[in-house]
Amino acid sequence: MEYIVFGFVAFFLILLFMAKGFYDEHKSQKEFKRHLERDYGQIHEKEYRPEQYASISRYFERHPGETQIDDITWNDLSMDDVYKGMNETYSSAGEEILYYTLRSPHLSDEKLKHMEEQIQYFTSNQTERVKLQILFHKLGYTGRFSLYEYLDHLDILGNRSNIKHYILNFLYIPGIVLCAVKPSMGVIWLVVIMLYNMFSYFKEKNEIEPYITSFAYLMKLMDAAERVEAVHSERIQSEAQKLHEHKKQLGRFKRGSYWLMSSGRMSGSGNILDIFLDYCRMIFHLDLIKFNTMLDQVRKHIADVDELFYTLGYLETVIAIGAYRKSLDGAFCIPVLSNEEQIVYTTENLYHPLIQHPVKNSINVRRGVLLTGSNASGKSTFLKTVALNTIFAQTIHTVLADSYEGSFFGICSSMTLRDNLSQGESYYMVEIRAIKRILDMAAKESKMLCFVDEVLRGTNTVERIAASTEILKSLSSKNVLCFAATHDVELTDLLSAQYDNYHFEEEIKDGDVYFNYCLMKGKATTRNAIKLLGIMGYHETIIENANNRAEYFMNTGIWK
Repeated sequence: MEYIVFGFVAFFLILLFMAKGFYDEHKSQKEFKRHLERDYGQIHEKEYRPEQYASISRYFERHPGETQIDDITWNDLSMDDVYKGMNETYSSAGEEILYYTLRSPHLSDEKLKHMEEQIQYFTSNQTERVKLQILFHKLGYTGRFSLYEYLDHLDILGNRSNIKHYILNFLYIPGIVLCAVKPSMGVIWLVVIMLYNMFSYFKEKNEIEPYITSFAYLMKLMDAAERVEAVHSERIQSEAQKLHEHKKQLGRFKRGSYWLMSSGRMSGSGNILDIFLDYCRMIFHLDLIKFNTMLDQVRKHIADVDELFYTLGYLETVIAIGAYRKSLDGAFCIPVLSNEEQIVYTTENLYHPLIQHPVKNSINVRRGVLLTGSNASGKSTFLKTVALNTIFAQTIHTVLADSYEGSFFGICSSMTLRDNLSQGESYYMVEIRAIKRILDMAAKESKMLCFVDEVLRGTNTVERIAASTEILKSLSSKNVLCFAATHDVELTDLLSAQYDNYHFEEEIKDGDVYFNYCLMKGKATTRNAIKLLGIMGYHETIIENANNRAEYFMNTGIWK
């Protein structure tokens, strides 16, 4: 009787723990749903480990394109920080495709119009948006590495055949027959085959284990694709159809996947059924056989895997862009992008997303812009603001301004360069390579927008001015719009026929320097480098002599 009571109590406790688990899971899902409904537009910056963040770029690296933002331009504009400030995604597919989107400007408005319709739809239709966000949250992450870090190395596994596994399993039959005739010989036969299978099993299992993570995520992609189809939203009908077609191609990949993908596989859980199934796997190589068939299917349908990943990631990217817009509290506009032959660039109250209290500026140009001004007056920040928002216009169809109209551009910059010590290159060598790539791109692009901060700063004044003049003239052709910043005021006169002059200025007041960061027409007429030496406490003799030398040169053109 005591054993029966104990059994009932144990059974009741198991049910209680199970019920508690279901309740906690249900409560967690409800809280997450409330968070999605309540906090849409509140961007929560994530913590990234270096190797984890590096994996976010894998889809982009695997899908190169001529018009994509290159590494120099991406780093010039601190786009990693910009990306982190808008990454409101919940899956590896979402964060990798958002990254890819920011680095892949469109050169026509067809896809951008489709994206815009979806952004607005999900922003105003909370129910469908939340359904998809919950779905992406369940899809989750691949862990430390991208799916593509596994897919790109499938060749390492070589050609894998199941013939040897089938032969080994067939050899059990003679052993069973021998058991009926000579039991001792039959048992020895079976034990030898089992031991050999178990030994070879662990050797192969270690080889395939890293790839099982990628197969598990692919299974999640297929499940997510099925759930997207079940949403039945007209706005994502084309994406749902794509997901259906590509998932269908991977049907054989999924069949029988339990032997490889079950949660109890080699878990050491102590569950009798899991232990029994683990021995079945070891003795008959059931999961190794299934892995090889799944590997064969992935290799045959890698393009379908690619499309599943991209399409799901694209839908989450659209929702993330909507969240980013909402976080801007209306301080953005939808760009007007022009296909006219003549270059167009006009914007009002443009600002930078990483500046807490930005000064907004407006500009309307049809030819190159030459920026002059004092140190720290805002030249570089303005160049980055224009470049970044042009990328935004052609990638996420969102510009941080009151209005924006521009051509479709290829975009390139040379701004925050440094010595390449690992290759023994000086700053000047790094700089001329970076500018040469802009000239090469300008020769290919139908329309090119480029940014150069302090042209050839790594060499002497005479050669810098001479070479800068010719380089910037080359970047003033009808298909190129160049924004350049310089301290060499001589360039403003030398390039007056090709470039419009703009400047930033400062005010010295009460022994300190103040910048208003407002863009003004014309070239700079003030200098502050020597004044800043005085403000920082340099000896009066240094300041006075420096001023005298500068004034003498300005009057005579000769250094005293």
